[in-house]
Amino acid sequence: MIRLVCVLIGYAFGCFQTSYIYGKLQGIDIRERGSGGAGATNTLRVLGKKAGAIVLFCDIMKTGLAMVLVRALFKDTYGDILPLLSLYAGAGAILGHNYPFYLHFKGGKGIACTAGIIIFFHPYMILPEVLTFFSVFFLTHYVSLGSLLVQIVMIAEMIIFGQLGIFGMTQGALIELYIVTTFLAALAFWRHRTNISRLVHGTERKTYLTKKNQE
Repeated sequence: MIRLVCVLIGYAFGCFQTSYIYGKLQGIDIRERGSGGAGATNTLRVLGKKAGAIVLFCDIMKTGLAMVLVRALFKDTYGDILPLLSLYAGAGAILGHNYPFYLHFKGGKGIACTAGIIIFFHPYMILPEVLTFFSVFFLTHYVSLGSLLVQIVMIAEMIIFGQLGIFGMTQGALIELYIVTTFLAALAFWRHRTNISRLVHGTERKTYLTKKNQE
């Protein structure tokens, strides 16, 4: 039950659909422009760098705030599995972001929310993920490819740091942690299935930060 509570807390935060709200303030439905995604990348392409940065920041923070709230609520009663519960909150935020009930379950792909999990879960996870994403992005200009590789690295980090005892949980709780992380990665790959197809066929759109976006 406590796990479901954490997911629902995260879902409530995740339903704050930043790109949709920002787009509406500009008089558009972001889901009807560009790639149709309700996330930071499509906002960047449609509304520019400032809008993309705002949406990215808010999506990271809504996930992080859900995780912080869960830790604050349950640190005294479930301290032995607190990292796991915070991951459930992060997972809920991704589900709320991807499938907001008030937008007919049509949202984003959860990558900025994943960044929120990485940043707020443990500081050791941040640098490898940053290096992974930006090295891939600046070499290829494919946001989707960098985002997917981040998912794989996140699984590896969870397992490595978990087995090293950094998260301070029992093996049973760690296995559950790995399963949830793998589920989130699988969900990200599913949400990016059209991007993967375009990457395979060489038709994926590239994103540029210092010059006009090009096909």
